[in-house]
Amino acid sequence: MASPRSANSSGKNSNGAATTKKTSGRVKNVVNYDEKRHTEELEEDIQNGAAHPPLNELEERVNDRGDSWETESLFRDSIEDLAEDKFFTDDPEACTPAESVKFRQMLRRVGPVVFCKRTVEAGVVTAKKLLTAFGIRPPAFLDGCDDDSYYGLLSLALSRELAKRAKLTKYNTIDDVVELLKASKNIIVLTGAGISTSLGIPDFRTKGIGLYSKLEHLGLNDPQEVFDISVFKQDPTIFYSVARDILPETDRFSPTHAFIALLEKKDKLLTNYSQNIDNLEAKAGISPEKLVQCHGSFATASCVKCGYKVVGDTLYAEIKAGKIPRCRKCSQGSRTTNNSRKRKLNKDGSERKVRRRPGDYDSNSDSEFDVPAASSGVMKPDITFFGEALPDEFHKRLQEHDKHLVDLVIVIGTSLKVAPVSEVVPFLPPNIPQIYISRTPVSHINFDVDLLGDCDVVVSELCRRAGWGLNHDMIPKGQVIKVTTAEGYASRHIFEQVEPAVEPEASSLSSSP
Repeated sequence: MASPRSANSSGKNSNGAATTKKTSGRVKNVVNYDEKRHTEELEEDIQNGAAHPPLNELEERVNDRGDSWETESLFRDSIEDLAEDKFFTDDPEACTPAESVKFRQMLRRVGPVVFCKRTVEAGVVTAKKLLTAFGIRPPAFLDGCDDDSYYGLLSLALSRELAKRAKLTKYNTIDDVVELLKASKNIIVLTGAGISTSLGIPDFRTKGIGLYSKLEHLGLNDPQEVFDISVFKQDPTIFYSVARDILPETDRFSPTHAFIALLEKKDKLLTNYSQNIDNLEAKAGISPEKLVQCHGSFATASCVKCGYKVVGDTLYAEIKAGKIPRCRKCSQGSRTTNNSRKRKLNKDGSERKVRRRPGDYDSNSDSEFDVPAASSGVMKPDITFFGEALPDEFHKRLQEHDKHLVDLVIVIGTSLKVAPVSEVVPFLPPNIPQIYISRTPVSHINFDVDLLGDCDVVVSELCRRAGWGLNHDMIPKGQVIKVTTAEGYASRHIFEQVEPAVEPEASSLSSSP
């Protein structure tokens, strides 16, 4: 009988056998099939990193087309958008789940050259249909074209599939994850913005409500330019026009932060690699020697001219007031009069008005300057901007220490789309179990078990099942969490808090850079 705090509806009967459930009126011939679980054990490849043959023959077919370079470029730009990481059970022209598993097994077993000979070239299946076996929906712009037109995209799909780490088939259930948590002694936890959104801190990429969606008014070619170091050096007003929106407003930390701190208390945490800049991991009690803040944090700030460093929160009042913090050391040495800042004049001698962006600081601000350049002695939070190197500690610890000790990898609240942090998981030994916790799955990495839902809800249920007390005021009394197994995946589970009920607008998002 299920615990009163956990309503488990994983689709099994009293004998433990899986049962088939009708989930949608538009889905026909549903097959409860797990493509990861049924992938053959590739222990030799996993241990020895065996390479697969090149895609010579398929690439030759593509290169025979006169415009192949242009098509290839288009495919490379769009393949991740076309990848849906699911079985297309709603499309009668797509491969069935069973066929998809069969083709994926064959690809890894025989390599791409023999695979293509036995499938497309033998007339067993069209290239268009074969794409669906690898989670790629054929693009609309190729509708009506000859099957040869799909070869370029198929070549990339096969390369993408072979580049993925092979799933360890013995780990599939939530109980497997709990046992791993109990047994492991050197856990790497890689975290993103999804572990902080329950505190009201926005993530970056969520459409409509993420930070990047709110920067359209700045007129940038790419919202990421807000965090580009060259842009900051040219005009810090762009960053500071939005900095007040991303400042950590609270000393509170989420249940997920508390979960990571609990791992350290139990002497299980090897390293927490965090992409977050809110410094809440430290406030949750995670020790400096166990924490690598890959993208820096607001904990300190430095002058980009002279390097003078201050505690970060000493600048918060200025930033929240819409001012640009200036280096006190630089300004003391260069200030001559209160009105010494450079002004631009019109031909008639009157002062030229400066055009401002929405959100710029008040024109009467003492820290205003008409040509704001980093060379003027501007303070910059010690967060890692695009164009800046990650701290040396990141590479040194990962390559020389953690890689050799890790026995479990847990990725929480990040879509792993920002390099080089996104390369941490593929860099680690593939025989080490890998668990993914977030609201939506990722398609470019094969994790052993996917735990989908609000991060705080997932870790609360894991701790309950492990018999660990995760005490936090954001975990409600009488919490009931329903767990279901995703259709077609024995290793993908969906967590939902059903008691007390969660208002839709109050639920946090758990994906990030």
